[in-house]
Amino acid sequence: MSKSLIITEKPSVASDIAKALGKVPKRGDHYENEQYVIGWAVGYVTELLMPEDIDKKQYGFWRLETLPIIPKKFELKPKEDSKEIFDRLKKLIARKDIREIINACDAGREGEHIFNQLCELAKNKHPVKRLWLQSMMPQAIREGFQNLRDGSEMAGLSEISSLTIIGVLLRNSESRRAYTKASISVPTSKEMATSTIESTASGTGRWRKRLSPRARAGRSRPFPRKRKPARK
Repeated sequence: MSKSLIITEKPSVASDIAKALGKVPKRGDHYENEQYVIGWAVGYVTELLMPEDIDKKQYGFWRLETLPIIPKKFELKPKEDSKEIFDRLKKLIARKDIREIINACDAGREGEHIFNQLCELAKNKHPVKRLWLQSMMPQAIREGFQNLRDGSEMAGLSEISSLTIIGVLLRNSESRRAYTKASISVPTSKEMATSTIESTASGTGRWRKRLSPRARAGRSRPFPRKRKPARK
């Protein structure tokens, strides 16, 4: 019997859906009955390849002449701390008894992108439906399953998030390399830093002042800091 694979963004959401759909029993690292298989991610389980991942020989050492680094294709890899979760979900997606996948990640741009990046890297070939929930009450969940949307209706949300992420990656990678090289070649008594958007994937992170690795190590400061005299 073919089944629907439901993928959620959090374990707690998978648990709520399993209860709402008739107490779907847990079987190891997922929930499953005759109709549904429910698996969960923990936020983003994928990320974009960094320049050194694309070509370690060319981009492993930071050189100004290699900038800007703009790959022909922006590819994905499993996040190092989420590889086990990615592998588990990939196996569920590859099951022969799965007829469709239901995207039950959080309703919004980020949830859409988390799911699409996972399916892209896992090479999903199943049709996708979208569960769009504004409430996690059992009745609201059941009504959501009665009104599933076609996955293609949400394509625009994921594309916006993807473009944001690529922009953040280019900005962070390029500026860190450029400022680090500048801090080596230009004598200064000040720490050199770049203001970047801190975000692994969503592009909606917070602004943060990030020092270059050399500045953090104190090597961009050839002159000792003047110390204030101790108070008597």
